Amino acid sequence: MAETATESITIAAPLDKVWEIATDLENYPTWTHDVKEVVITNRDDEGRPHEVEFRTSALGRSTHYTLEYDYTSAPKKLAWSMVKGDIQRSIDGAFTFQSTDDGNTHVQYDLAIELVVPLPGFVKRRAERRILNAIKELKTFAEA
Repeated sequence: MAETATESITIAAPLDKVWEIATDLENYPTWTHDVKEVVITNRDDEGRPHEVEFRTSALGRSTHYTLEYDYTSAPKKLAWSMVKGDIQRSIDGAFTFQSTDDGNTHVQYDLAIELVVPLPGFVKRRAERRILNAIKELKTFAEA
């Protein structure tokens, strides 16, 4: 069964800027601590990354997985699901973006991950916190 987590944050930047950063997948390693390498293997008809290979640090090791991105609800939502992974059975996630009245952007990060090997609860929670830190790193980068 997949472990799920949600994190929300308000970023002091307009939605179009936050969207641009979130969809610039090639540059994730410059602002997301655990993402080490990104390779775009397929783009959609509009040139946006569709299938993307990631190498990240997780649980004290390097892990590889490929995600497929869904832009159906752009620019309000960027969703993804795993095509293949080494230690993951599944990954489904989404950033949901909403403009606020003061010109900022509220972002919700929803994530569901199922690993191939079961882990103790405290290890899962520690890994979950590290993964969800990406939303805080997005905030820091967008507000810089």
